[in-house]
Amino acid sequence: MLENLSDKLDRALKVLKGQGQISEVNVAETSKEIRRALLDADVNYKIAKQFADRVKDKAIGQDVLTSVSPGQLFTKITHDELSKLMGGEQEEINLSGNPAVILIAGLQGSGKTTFSGKLANLLKKKQNKNPLLVAGDVYRPAAIDQLHVVGDQIGVEVYSDKENKDPVSIAKTAIQEAKSKGHDVVIVDTAGRLAVDEKMMEEISAVKAGINPSETLFVVDSMTGQDAVNTAKAFNQQIDYDGVVLTKLDGDTRGGAALSIRTVVDKPIKFIGTGEKMEALDVFYPKRMADRILGMGDVVSLVERAQEQYDEEKARRLQKRIAKDQFDFNDFLDQINQIKKMGNVKDLMGMIPGVGKAMKDVDIDDDAFKGIEAMIHSMTPEERENPKVLNGSRRKRIAKGSGTSVQELNKLLKQFEQTSKMMKMMGNKKNMAKMMQNMPKMPGGLGK
Repeated sequence: MLENLSDKLDRALKVLKGQGQISEVNVAETSKEIRRALLDADVNYKIAKQFADRVKDKAIGQDVLTSVSPGQLFTKITHDELSKLMGGEQEEINLSGNPAVILIAGLQGSGKTTFSGKLANLLKKKQNKNPLLVAGDVYRPAAIDQLHVVGDQIGVEVYSDKENKDPVSIAKTAIQEAKSKGHDVVIVDTAGRLAVDEKMMEEISAVKAGINPSETLFVVDSMTGQDAVNTAKAFNQQIDYDGVVLTKLDGDTRGGAALSIRTVVDKPIKFIGTGEKMEALDVFYPKRMADRILGMGDVVSLVERAQEQYDEEKARRLQKRIAKDQFDFNDFLDQINQIKKMGNVKDLMGMIPGVGKAMKDVDIDDDAFKGIEAMIHSMTPEERENPKVLNGSRRKRIAKGSGTSVQELNKLLKQFEQTSKMMKMMGNKKNMAKMMQNMPKMPGGLGK
């Protein structure tokens, strides 16, 4: 996410690393590099210049503490200004009303329909809401079908009427249906165009006036760069939306839109799409995004994602199985599925401080677990529960059935055996006590 910008800012800040003091000369050089990095990321020229000037003004004349290097201080100033540029504080969506009505707007291809499904999924799982999705695109039958597929996928009801060509009427009828069926949130997906035009703007304005939504969100494809900002501006002038959603932020995007939109339209970014899966939607936190751009990781978001997938009852059962040395391939497969639900593997690793930069040139396939899953699925129930029965002929059969080689299967079995031993050791309190006693002494008694 935003790798190009992160890499260039890191190089810019290296100018000050190793310097004994902050001076006008080295600050000017660094701020110039920061401006270049922002321009390369497709940030608006005026915004990039203003940002670099603010950082420069704050840095010059700063007293550097003996425990802080000039590079660290400059990074802190840059971080704070980045956070302010993107809004400063996280802003939530307004869910007032019975039902709360959320209107989704944007150009065709920006990801409105997928986002509508992701938002419904997030509200259902995290806030215990009972959303209703509304197919308000009267021009593309495929959009209506797509929303029904998304609804089935996440277990959310979808309202549509292919015979009705009036989006205002469809939305109003859907709201009445939501009231009668006990839905507390209505998410209205609307039609998009390939470009901003008068007919489109009149239609989205009519829909907004007709249903008076509690929240209007503008969905924009972050890969379109500065064009995204111009579109955001045009939509805001017409419908005065409440917040922005940036989709496809996991793609090969320079990130300028994310940094520019707040300043240009003065509307907060509320959500970011980080993948194709229904779970790949994050609430936008400016400070956390600034952390990630500057390579500081985002441990808070990582922990939150892990907590979302954490099942207390499953964890208790697994703990008992480990203690009894019963950990098998069924448990192993369950753990893989939990990791996959957390999101893109490379994105997750980027949340760990220091790891993102180390992994920037490493290509991690989203289907990294596919081979392992195929091998486990090719095993019989007996083989999954007791891998010791896997003789030569069984291994050949599994390798052939999973489209892998016997060598790959042997490697998996060896790794599984090592994992099982480690888990057994950790599950035994006596062994854990011995391990802790044998740990090297650390400052402040951390070994204990």
